[in-house]
Order: sequence, then C-alpha cells, then structure tokens
Amino acid sequence: MKKTLRKSVIVLTIFLSAWSIFVSASSAVETVNVAGSTTVLPLAEATGEAFNAAYPDIKISVTSGGTGVGIKNIAEGISDIGMASREVTSDEKSNYGDKFQENLVRYDGIAIAVSKQIYDAGVTSLTKDRVKQIYSGEIGNWNELGGRDEEIYVVASEQGSGTRDTFNEGIMGDKKAETPSVDTVEMSSAGIKTAITGANNAIGYLGISYVQDGKVGVLAVDGVKPTTETIKDGSYALSRKLYFYTFGDPKSAAQEYINFAIGGEGQKIAEENGFIPL
Repeated sequence: MKKTLRKSVIVLTIFLSAWSIFVSASSAVETVNVAGSTTVLPLAEATGEAFNAAYPDIKISVTSGGTGVGIKNIAEGISDIGMASREVTSDEKSNYGDKFQENLVRYDGIAIAVSKQIYDAGVTSLTKDRVKQIYSGEIGNWNELGGRDEEIYVVASEQGSGTRDTFNEGIMGDKKAETPSVDTVEMSSAGIKTAITGANNAIGYLGISYVQDGKVGVLAVDGVKPTTETIKDGSYALSRKLYFYTFGDPKSAAQEYINFAIGGEGQKIAEENGFIPL
C-alpha cells in the first residue's frame, strides 16, 4: 500500500513538473497578431513563417480581411500590425485618431488580368479608358476590343479593399466610383484569380504576386506591362506601395517582426514570392 502511494506521489510530482515546464514555455511565447490586406497576406505569411523559425519566443499570427479590417483592428487594439495596400484615409484618421504609424514594406502593382482564352485570342493590351468602359458597362463584348464574339465577364474586389480603392482611383477616376457592369465581387486577390481562371471570358484586377504562375493573361495598360522596373519607376499606371501599419508605437515583438520583414532576409523572401523589394 505504501509502495503504491509512493509511486503515485512520484508520478504526480513528475506530471506537475512537466506541466509547469510546459506552461512556463507556453507563456514565454509572445504573439504578434497581423491582419488586413489580402494582397499583403502571402508576404506576411512567408516572412512570418521564417521569423517564427528564427525567433521561437515570438509567434506571428496572420489573418486577412482586407485593408479596411487591418486598419480598424489596429485602431481598436485587436491586432498589432495592419496590412494595407493603400495609405490610411482621412476618414479613417477622423474615425480613429491620427496615431497611425506607416511602414513601407514593398512595391506592388495591380495587374489587369483576363482568362487565358481571351489573351490567346489577341487581347493583350488595353488603354485605361477601355478598361473603364468595361467596368462602367459601355463595352460588353470582347469583339469590341479585337477579341472573339464573347460577352465580357467582369470581376471586382469587395468594398473596403485597398486593391479596389487603387483600381477605382486609377481607372475609374474616383475611389468611390460605381462599376455597374461587375458580375462577381470577390473578397480577395486569390478569389479574383479563381474567378478569372474558372471562366473563359473574364477580366479582373489583382495584386501582381498572384499572376506569376501564368494561369491568367496579364494585360499591358496604355502599352506598359507591369514589371519590377515599371512599377518601381511609376511608369505602370497601377503602381502602388504596400504597408505594415501600427497604431502608436508598436510593442517590441511587433517592431522586431517589422524590422525582419523589411530587412535583407525579408526582401529575399518577398522576391521569391513575387513581390517587388524595396
């Protein structure tokens, strides 16, 4: 009986010691929550994974939701870093206060992409005005653009998306412009790509990192293709910058991750994932 009791006490002691070590180790890991732009998402995931391996005491947790969500989350203290594919707006500053701190992480371009069938049939370049006419409903068939006799299936990004704001401002002339011909609204660049590849007559706009595999046809806009050079020098019409925002001074773990993302290793990871380094 005494031996059994002694064994039980030893087992319990070992269990409690192991549990204490586990709890101590778990509590030592600090989480940095990152949310926002679906364009920036693949970059944050890739650099976050590498950062987690290099800094095991810090965990980078990444979710999407769109630029507007990222901005809102950091202002409300839900997230530490907001991913954004545009600058914070005056309305957002008015709503939340002007404590936003901007960190440029990459250059980017919005690709105007079409189904491969449309591209292979001869539509490889459009002017900004032609793209505007498609989204405003003035042009509805590819044969009006030198393509085959096929109705145009128009795909757009959801409201609040930084990609949508940049497209509307650069093509339609106003961030809040109406695009009445849109057939499908998607929540992310990944969703837009799926919609384009799933049809044989589609057009849409998405982050340049999503078109590297050649599954969609990437159009020249006003005769200029989106490349590293044309995006960085601004000659491509839909060039933009990508950001990590914080609200006020970031906590030290978040700053460590930002430094990593914009540093040498982060630049290398960005290039490997189709992003344009600083």
